[in-house]
Amino acid sequence: MASSNHLIFLGFMAAGALAGCAASKPAEAPDQVRKRPEAEAIRGQQQPGETVTELDANGDGRTDVWEYRVKDVLVRKELDLNWDGRVDVTQYLDPQGAKVREVMDLDYDGKVDATYFYAEGKRTKGERDLDGDGRMDSWLYYENDTLVRKERDANHDGRVDYWEYWENGQVARIGEDLDGDGTVDQWTRNPGAAAKSKE
Repeated sequence: MASSNHLIFLGFMAAGALAGCAASKPAEAPDQVRKRPEAEAIRGQQQPGETVTELDANGDGRTDVWEYRVKDVLVRKELDLNWDGRVDVTQYLDPQGAKVREVMDLDYDGKVDATYFYAEGKRTKGERDLDGDGRMDSWLYYENDTLVRKERDANHDGRVDYWEYWENGQVARIGEDLDGDGTVDQWTRNPGAAAKSKE
């Protein structure tokens, strides 16, 4: 697939995913964005020695992809996946071109709502800000690029109080901290997960 066609395809796929994520939360007004100083900006600052190449992935005459290089090595890529002129995803790359970190603006306010970390091209961890306050409150853990555990601060007190353990692509058990002491008080098991793992 040609590079420009690949970018257009990527744009369509991700725009649909981002639109679905954003549908549950209205866009914030500019004054609300300023109340989130803790949140990282989705757009990185151009560093000394970096050169930028601007690309138009969908042929509308506007830049959709910004590629940053240091000495001809691609180090960062910024993507406008819904073609509104603003960056929605920033990917940070190692010298071999493999993703090491990816940040996403899921509600289109210019701030990072989700961060994913990679090692050797595989996703290892994710962090998400589900309530839009600029602080991560959901964490995802991966083994061999497969989700194995989710943790969440459901009551927004700064401590994990909800755990999901995943097996064979589905939730196997859920732990909940009911008294706020940081430990699981109640487990709920998925009987369907146990049956599937025996197959």
